[in-house]
Amino acid sequence: MTGTESWEILFQAEINQAEDARTKGNEGMARVCARRAVGIVLGEYFRRENIAPAKTSAYDRMRQVEKLPDFPGDVLSLVRHFLVRINPDYSLPIEADLIDEAKQIRETLLEKSRNSDV
Repeated sequence: MTGTESWEILFQAEINQAEDARTKGNEGMARVCARRAVGIVLGEYFRRENIAPAKTSAYDRMRQVEKLPDFPGDVLSLVRHFLVRINPDYSLPIEADLIDEAKQIRETLLEKSRNSDV
């Protein structure tokens, strides 16, 4: 298994867990899994862009991209949704589907760069 296959398998496993959690009515776990999926995408993005990750947690990777000068603004706005604190009732104070947004981040950051490598 190559590094590329590895991140894709890990990403898809997190997305599958997120969708399963949502189906079971556990939106909190769905958010956690979607957040981990974004962390995987950002790790692969850092690898492709030769950026040394500050730390390995998804949260730290999301904070790190906020400081990157050339990071795409449209993706950054999606990444920031994953950093929003939940309300006391465990809901997000914003309208966002983090599972779909994780997929959008993957598509924008990694599929575009893969296609430009061809």
